[in-house]
Amino acid sequence: MATLRQLEYLVTVVDTGSFTRAAELLHVSQPALSHQVRALERDSGGPLLERLPRSVRLTPMGRAMLPHARAALADAGRARSAARRAAGLEAGELQLAAVYSVTLGVLPPVLNVWHKTHPHIQVRLLEHRHAAELHDTMTAGHADLAVGPRPPSWDGLLRELGTEEFVVVVSADDPAAEQGATHVRLKTLADRSWVHYATGNGLAEILDRTCAAAGFRPHTAVRTEQTAAAPLLAAAGLGPALVPANVVPPHFAGRLLRPDPPVRRTLTAYTRPHPDPLTTAFLDTLAEHARVMPPHVHDQLVPCPPAG
Repeated sequence: MATLRQLEYLVTVVDTGSFTRAAELLHVSQPALSHQVRALERDSGGPLLERLPRSVRLTPMGRAMLPHARAALADAGRARSAARRAAGLEAGELQLAAVYSVTLGVLPPVLNVWHKTHPHIQVRLLEHRHAAELHDTMTAGHADLAVGPRPPSWDGLLRELGTEEFVVVVSADDPAAEQGATHVRLKTLADRSWVHYATGNGLAEILDRTCAAAGFRPHTAVRTEQTAAAPLLAAAGLGPALVPANVVPPHFAGRLLRPDPPVRRTLTAYTRPHPDPLTTAFLDTLAEHARVMPPHVHDQLVPCPPAG
């Protein structure tokens, strides 16, 4: 297979019209240059250059290859330039993996700051339903950085972003929210039908596990594929929903209740052991501007009394 170095040798010989001058320009010996050109010719299936007494000229095969050789060298130059610009945070693309709830609640203010400070760096979001899918994406090397629940194991760099708190969402006239209630014991909701999540969504497992710890299995009123739909459906009166507090939008029509006992999980950002400058810069922005508990939700909640 032709290498970029062999293509560079071919182009330089053509441009200078001489193996001797090409070798001088490339700082290699003439025998080494000739050897690489012959190797390229063998790989191509025939002669690319005709050696004349005082010059060289392209054969028909050589004329066919030359524009592609120039294009390959130009592409390689652009690739090097793009990598250097990314290292200098001037341009590039960051591949960011996250679970759905993080995309809805944690990332928007972070991405807003990032776009303002690095307008030429594109962010490609890879969104996942489950923390296990997120971990698999990072393990396979398909993303530069992952944001989500703490992975079961990780050999690279991991940074905690904070503790994510879950709330129970109900409609404004729900009996559980009467008399200004700010918290609810989950076992009192055992006979209710819940807004549930589609199978495969990690939040479905959290709801099932949380209800099981409270001594019941939740009945289902509706299952939604979209995490963002759960609080809206609950506010519309279909039943309670257990949602990460950070996905609840401002000026929300429903009521938020803190579950007793509390439901929490740690959010992290993780990447490879030695991240590149672009990933490191985004990780620093994430650590500074991520808000695991948004202010508009915090203002509606008061500390939960001890379970008993």
